[in-house]
Amino acid sequence: MPDNPWSHSRNASVSDDVDYEIRGDELQFVEIELDPGESAVAEAGAMVWKDASVEMTTVFGDGSGGEGQGFMGKLLGAGKRVVTGESLFTTVFTHNGQGKARVAFAAPVPGHILPIKLDQLGGTLICQKDSFLAAARGVSIGIHFQQKIMTGLFGGEGFIMQKLTGDGWVFVQMGGTVVEKELGPGEELHVDTGCLAALTPSVSYDVIRAGSIKSMVFGGEGVFFARLRGPGKVWIQSLPFSRLAGRMLAAAGSRGGQSRGEGSLLVGLGDLLDGD
Repeated sequence: MPDNPWSHSRNASVSDDVDYEIRGDELQFVEIELDPGESAVAEAGAMVWKDASVEMTTVFGDGSGGEGQGFMGKLLGAGKRVVTGESLFTTVFTHNGQGKARVAFAAPVPGHILPIKLDQLGGTLICQKDSFLAAARGVSIGIHFQQKIMTGLFGGEGFIMQKLTGDGWVFVQMGGTVVEKELGPGEELHVDTGCLAALTPSVSYDVIRAGSIKSMVFGGEGVFFARLRGPGKVWIQSLPFSRLAGRMLAAAGSRGGQSRGEGSLLVGLGDLLDGD
């Protein structure tokens, strides 16, 4: 990691060379600095502002430039995005002027934007379906299927997660405070299923029952935990958006007032179905 974790310039490779700076504390946005001809890719609607020399183009698919050779490649990239719950289209921001230019993207929920250099993780990151915010052009946004039925049903994110591949910088959004943990070979960690934000492919991921029936009914921690086994890295978020939305709805009375029995088995199952 650089001395300043919020600003970094990388060597040229397959992905575009970009600098960045992350601003704010809990409601963050990332400024990406582009040289002439460089591009950043972002989710539709994520832009906050851009310099006039940065041209905005909406493309079909993930905008990585790798799979976009021909209609079938674009269709495949778009199909992957639809499966993960994203739009068919991605927005590409290209600097067509002279000197430096900047474009900024904001996360839609309170939390943190995490900058990750994919080539430092072996080229792949597995994360929750709505994590991707922006990236240097060249990063591919794909899908990752949970092969275990129990993990897909009760793992918090369902059978499908996002798979980000490439060698450049990607910016992912996570709720609340984010903690990065390095797991050694065979080291095991139990995490609330909704709080698992991202992991490297080397980490084994399944679900286990949250203790005894009494603990499941009255413990208030849900019915299942995510069991993570190293080696590899995992990122844990303290406030999943699904949990925040559920609490807001409950406080607003849309579900008949606040849920007082959050530790009950039925409420736990309901939260699992909501993806929490």
